[in-house]
Amino acid sequence: MSNRGGKRENAGRPRGQGKYGEPTVSIRIPESQGDNIKMFLDAYQQKRSGSDHEATNVDEFFTPAISDQPTRLPLFSTKVAAGLPSPADDHVEKHLDISEFLIDHAASTFFVTIKGDSMIDVGLLPDDKVVVDRSKAPSIGDIVLAVVDREFTIKILDYGANKMPRLMPANSSGTYRPIYIRPDTQFEIFGVVTGSFRRFK
Repeated sequence: MSNRGGKRENAGRPRGQGKYGEPTVSIRIPESQGDNIKMFLDAYQQKRSGSDHEATNVDEFFTPAISDQPTRLPLFSTKVAAGLPSPADDHVEKHLDISEFLIDHAASTFFVTIKGDSMIDVGLLPDDKVVVDRSKAPSIGDIVLAVVDREFTIKILDYGANKMPRLMPANSSGTYRPIYIRPDTQFEIFGVVTGSFRRFK
């Protein structure tokens, strides 16, 4: 009797011996989200491996959940002073939907949690959530999410004296050094940071 066809016993790679060190499954995903899923898996693998590369200041990744019925909250026309208190006007200028305010292109936008204090001088504190848009072209001076030698980092895009790109921290303590992108560096700008938010309570 022929043994052709069908599943062979003990064929293929043993379960749990692949890239992620655990069994995997096949799933169907929208084509537009393929790059985002790959990014999440890379971040997951880095977190499992306990990478301590000084460039890494990115923790969790999230995709925005856009509701079919946006939540619009009142936006008062009066700007509130951060110093002495001033009376607030009673009228509302318009209503603001948080998703519309933070997100320009939902299909190419995701959130990232900041880890560490390398960007505190531009107001990005540990555990802040930043908004990253992959559809925007990066420019010098932008805050970007970059991949440097397979590790994610959020820094300011800049050029060095040799016109090679470099990633600048924003911490005046001198603790963090610029990341210089050399010809042999695996480097990709994954998206442009367009905003951030945090909760106080």
